[in-house]
Amino acid sequence: MRRRVVIATEIISPYRIPLFNTLAQESGVDVHVIFLSETDPELRQWRVYKEDIHFSYEVLPSWRKRIRGYNVLLNGGLERALDAASPDAILFGGYNYLASWQALLWAQFHRVPFLLWSESNLQDQRGGRAAVEFLKLQFLKCCSGFAVPGKSAFEYLRAKGIPAELILAAPNAVDNHFFTNAAAAARRADAKYRRDLSLPRRYFLFVGRLVAEKGVFDLLAAYAKLEAKLRENVGLIFVGDGVARTRLTEQARTISPGTIRFPGFAQREELAVYYALADMLILPTRSDPWGLVVNEGMACRLPVIVSRAAGCAADLVDDGWNGAVVPPADIPALTKAMRRLADGPDDLAAMGNRSLQRILQYSPQVWSEGLARAVEVIQCNGGGR
Repeated sequence: MRRRVVIATEIISPYRIPLFNTLAQESGVDVHVIFLSETDPELRQWRVYKEDIHFSYEVLPSWRKRIRGYNVLLNGGLERALDAASPDAILFGGYNYLASWQALLWAQFHRVPFLLWSESNLQDQRGGRAAVEFLKLQFLKCCSGFAVPGKSAFEYLRAKGIPAELILAAPNAVDNHFFTNAAAAARRADAKYRRDLSLPRRYFLFVGRLVAEKGVFDLLAAYAKLEAKLRENVGLIFVGDGVARTRLTEQARTISPGTIRFPGFAQREELAVYYALADMLILPTRSDPWGLVVNEGMACRLPVIVSRAAGCAADLVDDGWNGAVVPPADIPALTKAMRRLADGPDDLAAMGNRSLQRILQYSPQVWSEGLARAVEVIQCNGGGR
């Protein structure tokens, strides 16, 4: 008998759709997804790919506002949606919404296992307020089980006192086939895309929100410290948008020689082109639960430089094998890693091939199998707690 699983998550993210499709089609799980909101236009410019959705879902009525740096999202109709879905288990993505607590209380009242999709990690440099940390711990204690994307999230929950047997792995994934194939097509049209997008022959690539916590100013400072000859040969491209863009652009003008460009936000089709033609991807983040751009870049055969603050670092990148891992906010270390990788173009190709080899193990199919197994294990344990 197929288990009825309700997944509740914030928005219709393009990188989650392939995972939910696979779960619905291949895992033996009868899945229904509840989105708290269709999108978050102030923070993300993602296109909503509704035509790609092949699973049962609904979007709740919502009201959103940012108050003193906090993202407040209120929903209506959650209890009604859960009553109608009648799940055998609930998987909720995150614990920072009122809806998270509503779903947890519903699950407790109806004696339905409640699993938390948790990406928090101990390397994250964001300092939590005492009251927030207390509420978080109370929430964790009430969960039946946990699904985590990798080692860092597992270690975080263990540090919070969660028993290992309640923490199950569902490795974070993107649509590898899409990015691998799109990158290969872009490389076949290399000259055209470099001309159309005004891309240098070689470049370091950053993809993500242009905000200080992503380490974008650290990356710019590290690039400025590279030798002039290297900067003449290798540019720096920031793909994305955010509140730091104006200040970054102003600082970039003071760096010479060097080619630094800010093409803005790119949807997934355009994004694959930037990945395909880059020398390497750099995510020098100071705060990131995972960093799915690393999955995308590796699917496009890119070496990766990533900071230890990224949740994916422990799972996806081995220093010297398919890139480099550096401490967050350490500009000299980042500069050294950029120089080391850029000086060995033959090594870049080998590292890129290893990236692809590894990321194939982080597929929607593997995520789906892991999540289905987590639901089964928690149910067999009588709901965990």
